[in-house]
Amino acid sequence: MPNPIREPNFQALRIQFSRLRNEHGWSYDELADRTGITRRTLISIETGQTNGSLDTWFRLAQAFGMPLGDLLAPLGSD
Repeated sequence: MPNPIREPNFQALRIQFSRLRNEHGWSYDELADRTGITRRTLISIETGQTNGSLDTWFRLAQAFGMPLGDLLAPLGSD
């Protein structure tokens, strides 16, 4: 019997995003300048109002200096 498909854990991804932003000491404005993503979008992602696009997460991974797969890894966590 195949494994059931699990839902992505966006809560864990948002927590990681918030933790990384805080570890770097970046405000939303600074991260917006570094990524080209609007401040409003960054806030919406962190508060769970949106999940963001693949392009958004790619830009965030670049800003945080990490592979995209590492940034998105929490999606598969329980």
